[in-house]
Amino acid sequence: MAANQIKGSTNTVLMIQRSSDPEEILLGEFDVIAAGAIPWRVLNDELQVLIIHRPRYDDWSWPKGKLDDGESIPECAVREVGEEVGLQVQLGIPLEATAYTVNQKAKVVYYWAAALANGDEPTVDGDEADEARWVGAKQAKSMLTNPSDAAPLDDLIEAHLAGRLDTRAFMLVRHAKAKPRANWTREEGQRPLAATGRRQAQALARLLNCWKPQHVATSPWVRCVQSITPYVTEHQIKPKLVNSMTEHAAQRKPEKTVKSLTKLLDKVRSQVLCTHRPVLPLILPLLSARSSQAVRKLLPTADPYLQPGGMIVLQQPVGAHERIVSIEIHAPYSD
Repeated sequence: MAANQIKGSTNTVLMIQRSSDPEEILLGEFDVIAAGAIPWRVLNDELQVLIIHRPRYDDWSWPKGKLDDGESIPECAVREVGEEVGLQVQLGIPLEATAYTVNQKAKVVYYWAAALANGDEPTVDGDEADEARWVGAKQAKSMLTNPSDAAPLDDLIEAHLAGRLDTRAFMLVRHAKAKPRANWTREEGQRPLAATGRRQAQALARLLNCWKPQHVATSPWVRCVQSITPYVTEHQIKPKLVNSMTEHAAQRKPEKTVKSLTKLLDKVRSQVLCTHRPVLPLILPLLSARSSQAVRKLLPTADPYLQPGGMIVLQQPVGAHERIVSIEIHAPYSD
């Protein structure tokens, strides 16, 4: 997995892989990491985007900004939209990141699409942004001050034309770090999270808030349930316990595990599934079979597939349950 390093920050290494990004982004190391989003809607059959004027730079751009210490890249994108245009968004497909040099420092900006309903109107504070306009996507391209800001817009327009912009996120989580197996003498299904794992679960809840899944499925084993408890407690969601997603069930009846995942994917809704490392070899081939080539290239193929507390985010277009059009892999929180 590629590491994007922020030099001189307390949040020393942030790791993210996305199918939208070119190789120089995936393999790059950067002094400054920023994130943002392009809010979009369709009004009278026209694709519109929300573009902002930033008085500090006297330019037209997208809501974006640098990471705060301890903040994940998706969290930064959501926070910046909230601060600059007063709108709370859930992230959609990833859009092409841009990289450039500022004051002899390498900077990268990660973008996502963010769907908004008609009637969601921005409010600006006059500091970060003093004007925000809903405009047609083609008009926005002519308004952008910096040519590099056109790359994520081009991605968004292309996705709209291809019918893969209106999506729902399917999130696959490996449970957070558990107490060592070798030191556990009781029933395996009752083995809980370690102290690091409990902190990872809190970080996972913050990360999931960037997509706000309304449906949560999990192995009923304690370490999986504990991994998603902070999120479901915050949102008062009752998780669905899926017995076929335990380690033992996947080993004894793998066909039931695959069938359960197929049912979840076919629903095409915003949802998260938390399971175990030994279950991932059954899950990943099914995801691969439904994915575009760009997604398949990034799907993990070797053990351990994901680190404890790691997450894969897949986007499925509404009305096309057999398609997965984007992937993001997020490394777990680390003390």
